[in-house]
Amino acid sequence: MHYHPHTVQTRADTALGPVRLAASPTGLCGIWFEGQRHEPSQRLHGSAAWAEADGHPLLQAATHQLQQYLRGEREGFDLPLDLSGGTPFQQEVWQALLAIGRGATRTYRDISQQLGRPRAVRAVGAAVGRNPLSVVVPCHRVLGADGSLTGYAGGLDRKAALLTLENALAAEQPSLLPHPPGQATMKGTP
Repeated sequence: MHYHPHTVQTRADTALGPVRLAASPTGLCGIWFEGQRHEPSQRLHGSAAWAEADGHPLLQAATHQLQQYLRGEREGFDLPLDLSGGTPFQQEVWQALLAIGRGATRTYRDISQQLGRPRAVRAVGAAVGRNPLSVVVPCHRVLGADGSLTGYAGGLDRKAALLTLENALAAEQPSLLPHPPGQATMKGTP
């Protein structure tokens, strides 16, 4: 990922745990849960980290909207986004994710077919996994081919919580909920 050199960041607490938010001069360019896979660690922590900008208007708005969303007080987001850090293919996938409405889900295959690349299912999965804007660009709405919860860089528990919040994961679908590590299950069983 390539980020604008004038990117700034802030940290915020949410109902699903602490997050780091980042903004470039053109828009929100990152939201990562603490310890999330694929976070730009060097840019979030340590000597090469982006400058902290707690009073930045876009970061304040994004923090407020994210907190509202995760409390169930908001249906969507109204924020300028900067997805330019990804490859053209990643950007195409992330735009497809933005088209998945609240309460809906898609499979990786659905997205690859939507993009006119039916054989690119794994490439779509890789691009979904590298989404830098957790929750806002709803990669959590993408399920495995059999409808099961699969990889989410922020953790499957968060993915299940987000889908439940959005009424996309009904309580009567226990086979979709993540299982404790090491607990073997048969397909279709809780």
